[in-house]
Amino acid sequence: MTKWCFNYESGEYEDIDKDGYSWSRGEYVYNWDDSEYRREEEEEEERRRSQDEDDDD
Repeated sequence: MTKWCFNYESGEYEDIDKDGYSWSRGEYVYNWDDSEYRREEEEEEERRRSQDEDDDD
């Protein structure tokens, strides 16, 4: 699944997957804003921690 992310190299928003592959360009990009993916990972980790704490009760 891709997200609409800003590519600093092109100066444009593109469909980029978690690994940095730009489906808009058809190539990997290396200087792009991956904050949406990082935020999603942090939220998932927080859910796991919360669930683990609930399971310990």
